This record gives sequence, C-alpha cells and structure tokens, in this order.
Amino acid sequence: MNRRNVLKSTLATGAAFALGSPSLLAASKRSSKKHNFTFCLNTSTIRKQNLGLMRELDMAAQAGFDGIEIWMNTLQTYLKSGGKASDVRKKSEDLGLIIEDSIGFAAWVVDDEVQRNKAMEQVKQEMDVLAQIGCKRIAAPPMGATNEAGLDLLKAAERYGKMCTLGKEMGVLPQLELWGFSKNLHLFGETLFVAAECGHSDAVILPDVYHLRRGGSPFEALEMINGSKIQMFHINDYPGAIAKEQLTDDMRVMPGDGEAPMDSILQTLNNKGVPIALSLEIFNEDVWEMDALDACKLGISKMKTCVDSAVR
Repeated sequence: MNRRNVLKSTLATGAAFALGSPSLLAASKRSSKKHNFTFCLNTSTIRKQNLGLMRELDMAAQAGFDGIEIWMNTLQTYLKSGGKASDVRKKSEDLGLIIEDSIGFAAWVVDDEVQRNKAMEQVKQEMDVLAQIGCKRIAAPPMGATNEAGLDLLKAAERYGKMCTLGKEMGVLPQLELWGFSKNLHLFGETLFVAAECGHSDAVILPDVYHLRRGGSPFEALEMINGSKIQMFHINDYPGAIAKEQLTDDMRVMPGDGEAPMDSILQTLNNKGVPIALSLEIFNEDVWEMDALDACKLGISKMKTCVDSAVR
C-alpha cells in the first residue's frame, strides 16, 4: 500500500469513527472488552425480601445488572393480581434490562405419562406468557425425578427433544439444568448425554457452580461442550470445609467467598468465545436479611471482581 492509499485509509477510518460508523464502533468495543460475559440477577438472591416482580426489575437495574432471571411463580402472582404481561415487557425495556430466563418447575421428564402430559401443557402456558414479556428462555431441571435413581436417559433425551420442539414453536428456549442433589441428571455427563441425544439443534445446558460441586462433576467437564450450548451459567460459591454430599442450597455464598476454583471456571467459559450470561443464584439467609438493593450491589460487585481476576 502506497502513502496515498495509507493516508486515504486513515482519513476514512477517522471519519467513520467521527460519524459513529456502527461496524467500526462495535469492532472497537469488542476489541477493548476482555470477556464475553453479561451480568444477570437470579431473583432467588432477593427472594425472601418479597418485593414482587416489578420491584425486582427495579432492583436489578439500579444495581447495574444487564439482565434478570425471574421465577415463574412470581410472574404468575403478578398476573393474578391484575398485572399485565405487556407492562412487564415495557418496564424491562425501559430499564434496559434483558429478561434472560425464567425458573419453572414442570415435571416434564417423569415416567408417569399423565403427569408428564400435564407438565407439557403447563410448560406451553408458561412459555406463552414468557414470550409475551420478552423472556428468552426457561429452565428445565429434572423436576419430579429427583428421589429415585434409574431414569432412562434415552427416554429423558426424547422428552427433552419434545421440550425443545415446543420451545421452537413458542419462541422460548428450554435450558436443560442439572441438579446436583438429584438422583438423576446430577452429573454433567448425564446432562450432556440427554442434550446430545435429544435430536434437536436448540438443545442447551444450564450449569451451576454449586450443582456441579454437589453432584460430584469436575469443573473441567465444562471444557467438553461447545460454547453455543451454554448460553447462561449460574454463578455462586460454596464453603470448602463441607463435604460435597452435605452441601445444601442455603449454603451457597457469593462468588469468591468460597472455595470454588472461580478463575479456572470463568476462564473456561470465556475461552468459548460466545456471549454467556452469568446469573447470580443465591439461597442464603444472610443475604435475604439484607436490604435488597444492597444485596444486589454486593452481588454484582463480587461477580465483577471474580471476572476481573480471571480475565486479566
């Protein structure tokens, strides 16, 4: 390239930035960002403050979260009290808050056909209202299959495939969630098998720091899956002095306050090179006793500190 062309290119680039060229500005923003994470609040973290859905949205936005992961029963309570789905969507958009996911508990994976059919109808109704509020996803844990081992994983895969097909129709993606305390789908490998064998291209997995530890899977298991198959990740921590078999939900602590290898976990996720929403999911009485906004601010601060430490 000769001097004239170099000068023309430099002037063109400068003009593009001065005029706000979207492609160049976006490229500049990408190059300056060291990680692919966004920060999301799972409202379990402030669940016992009993704020109600609309105030939960306010808290997440005021604390600086990019998104929120709501609980289905909180949304249903709001709607039953006369609230409108359209108002939820408008409020989240006005706040610049993405409704990333909803936590629901339909027994879609159980062997009992009658119960399973009822669950699928429940999921359809839930997806309908979630689509109305602009929610992207719904969690699909092994609800109803936690107490007795022996679930046929190929049948579970078939059932999850039907969930994905329904999600495609409704515009809400079901995320296959492992539960570390469950007798079924408590291992990352089991969950990966069900997702891989379901036969649907939309299959994704929703992992969790606590559940990986509780279920006994190594965190290195996260390396075994393509980045596009993890869109969200529940972030929390656990006390190291307690055996994994004795861990309970309420023992979860803020990221960085426990013994999880957070640097390694976040580096593995970030190296996938795709956007991943880190969702703060805590069930801790000490946090529930805090002012909700203070708890949210503490949570996002802890998350960002962990990310900054991992991705330097």
